[in-house]
Amino acid sequence: MRWSRLSFTALAAALTIQAAAAAGTESVPVPQPRPDTSAPDTGAPDTSAPTTGAPTTSPANTGAPVTSTPNTGAQNAGAPNAGAVHTDKPIVTPLPQPATLQPPSADTVNPDRFGAKPPDAAYGAFQRGLYKTAYNLALVRAKNGDPAAQTLVAEILSRGLGVPINAAEAAKWYGLAAEQGVPEAQFQYALMLLDGRYVKKDDKEAYALMQAAAEAGNRLAQFNFAQLLIQQDPGDAGIAKAAAYYERAAGTGLADAEYAMAQIYANGAGGKPRDDAKARTLLAQAARQNYDTAQLDLAAWMIEGRGGGRDLKSGFAWMRRAAEGGNVAAQNRLAKLYMGGIGTDPDLILAGAWYIVARRAGLIDPQMDDFLQGLDDDQTKQALQKANRLP
Repeated sequence: MRWSRLSFTALAAALTIQAAAAAGTESVPVPQPRPDTSAPDTGAPDTSAPTTGAPTTSPANTGAPVTSTPNTGAQNAGAPNAGAVHTDKPIVTPLPQPATLQPPSADTVNPDRFGAKPPDAAYGAFQRGLYKTAYNLALVRAKNGDPAAQTLVAEILSRGLGVPINAAEAAKWYGLAAEQGVPEAQFQYALMLLDGRYVKKDDKEAYALMQAAAEAGNRLAQFNFAQLLIQQDPGDAGIAKAAAYYERAAGTGLADAEYAMAQIYANGAGGKPRDDAKARTLLAQAARQNYDTAQLDLAAWMIEGRGGGRDLKSGFAWMRRAAEGGNVAAQNRLAKLYMGGIGTDPDLILAGAWYIVARRAGLIDPQMDDFLQGLDDDQTKQALQKANRLP
């Protein structure tokens, strides 16, 4: 089932004002976050080059999906020939969007999500993938007012596990469980109230439920409640209130929140002092969870030496990982790194190939267009062949 996406341009505007006085810091919009199937990252951040090969996804959240728009912006900090005019110029200081809530696999679902007490046999069937059995067992309890069973029924209906997807019916059960204080149900029902497709839109009730779930410790609710706070008050005072919830969610290892706090520290917003070292640490934590925009930002910071030592090879490696993961801005930036031989040996063919990939996705960079036109026929042919084999 799809959920609405909260868009908070006011927050981006607020940080833009602060960034104007902060040495020209730039960042790029946040891409779609990942689902939560892993334990929180509590170790020290690894800012060295990522492992080679295809990037592995380490998801970061747990609910039903929200739609999001792919990022095609780019960040110019640390890129070669940064003085050129680019069409991939980013919003100066965008804030992250609400978490994308892709449902986790059944064997990774924590029974605590369904209330303080799991619905026993129904939950056991759900864990084993016997979704129809789980639904039938939970439905009996749900009708008798068991909030854990109500949440489980809603989960099954919202995802179409063993039964047809029925968002409106799922909303009914989420609502009933939310009334009884189940944080997961409060969070999911708040999203539905904000969306207004399956229940009557009610921003006030959504705000109250999101806050209740956030205070109960639901990290996705903490992140999204922070977004609501900024929507309500886009000034620095609103960012300060939101930062308290971003920080709590970041403490659990939620990549969305780690990236949000990185942006706050990078811009010295919300009462937080500017702290590039702390921002870089948070970027590294999010990047290790395959958060591609954090990978792009971390790469740029490493290349320019912001927030820590300059490390061209590791910066190149993180940029390549983001590019291989499909980040269009990173693909264009990687092309420039190959063109200039930054963090790697110069390779005009790969530079052309990665720019071709980015251009096919809709990103147009006049500087790279000129570069591509300067290749001879044989080089252009090789670049096209390589582009067709790239991710």
